[in-house]
Amino acid sequence: MDGHGRGRQSQGRGRNNPYELTDDSPVYVISVAAQLSGLHPQTLRQYDRLGLVSPDRTAGRGRRYSARDIQLLRQVQRLSQDEGINLAGIKRIIELENQVAALQAQVAELQQALESAAVAMRQREAQVHASYRRDLVPYQDVQQSSALVVWRPQRARD
Repeated sequence: MDGHGRGRQSQGRGRNNPYELTDDSPVYVISVAAQLSGLHPQTLRQYDRLGLVSPDRTAGRGRRYSARDIQLLRQVQRLSQDEGINLAGIKRIIELENQVAALQAQVAELQQALESAAVAMRQREAQVHASYRRDLVPYQDVQQSSALVVWRPQRARD
């Protein structure tokens, strides 16, 4: 898992075009990422070492930052400078945000599964109701009352 809560192996899956650029596409070298985020390249290296922002790596181990990484760098800078939160606190905030996002995705997935199960149950219930025999008379439960009925068997008269 990287600093975004996503596994790097699953990053390219689901795309039809391997050349399609997304927010997760690693395209910026460290100098450009530093310029876009307003931070010094050494600060980006430090954030990478601390696990705050973990960019992709090239075959030669060079860092490649995505648009999402740039957003995260700006968030780290804002939390640090504007809110006065230390880097350990920022790392924890990022971890919790990633955890919340993962849980929200799981809830959405479970809701979808629940809706599918409810539809399947309604369809099965309709099939069962359609299979009922129509020549049977429905039984209705007798209402309980407080009336007392005395039964006296008639005796056979000799």
